[in-house]
Amino acid sequence: MNTYRIQRAGDSRSFPGAHPFIEAAQADGTGLVLIGDAAGVAYRDIAAGNTAGFVAIELGNECLGAHAGESADERRDNVVGFARFRLGSAEPGRLIELVRQPWTSAAALAAAKAAFEAADLVVAVCNDFPGRIVDRLVRPYYNAVLRRHDEGLATAGEIDKTLRLGLGYPEGPLALLERTGLEHHYDVTQALYVALGDAAYAPARRAQLAKLRSETR
Repeated sequence: MNTYRIQRAGDSRSFPGAHPFIEAAQADGTGLVLIGDAAGVAYRDIAAGNTAGFVAIELGNECLGAHAGESADERRDNVVGFARFRLGSAEPGRLIELVRQPWTSAAALAAAKAAFEAADLVVAVCNDFPGRIVDRLVRPYYNAVLRRHDEGLATAGEIDKTLRLGLGYPEGPLALLERTGLEHHYDVTQALYVALGDAAYAPARRAQLAKLRSETR
């Protein structure tokens, strides 16, 4: 059985409250899970003496290599990154994106994956790129919808209705972004735009305005 201990380092977007994954942690667990917005900094403090079966570092939009390094003398084959998908202010979902580097061992990856799955979380494995799988795929789509609305293609209600009925989405994207916070969409897209330089990630106008308004409240 894969056991793990948890070390908190700041506020966690993946686990902001109680969860079976948190409750199953053991003080003498063989794996180490670092959660919080300062998890990467916490890892750097223990990297040299790290002997855990696996170390899982909570990530935001950044690469795992920003914390675990990529030079030959920094490489540790037991380190992975993770991010639990959460759209803005909504509750986190069941999806865990587990990030591996080219030298990550199959044993460490399997142990981390099994630990998350034991808590009824669903794991997808990705390589070490900014933004993970979901955000890389859906954020340009959200930007495109926001821009078509800005251009006057249709009202927000008509756009959402078309996408719900035409594509089977449970909620229209404009309503979804309003509900979960356009300022959060700005944060993610701006980070990806800076990291990747792809105009598809440049925050749409309404997201920029929402961010400005959030900063002046």
